[in-house]
Amino acid sequence: MDLHFFARFHVEEGKEEETAEAIRAVLGPSREEPGCISIRVFRSIRDPKLFVIHSCWKDEAAFDLHAKLPHTIQFIETMNEIVDERPEMSRTHELV
Repeated sequence: MDLHFFARFHVEEGKEEETAEAIRAVLGPSREEPGCISIRVFRSIRDPKLFVIHSCWKDEAAFDLHAKLPHTIQFIETMNEIVDERPEMSRTHELV
């Protein structure tokens, strides 16, 4: 069963472009991972400091590997420095 992962990041004022750059840097390598089915990023229309990432993985093992890779670790380190509230992250399965 596919694993869907949602990550919600709310960043400090003035850090919106740094966030967008960090996301762009992690997207390519993440999409190339064999377990990645898809990854998409969204930015709130009403709150430009709010970013949401939705990714789909072939299984939890694929996501666990993703979480240990250097590009993912660097992204999380960057985000931890610029968020203004605790990120929300959820591992989910599609409800059918």
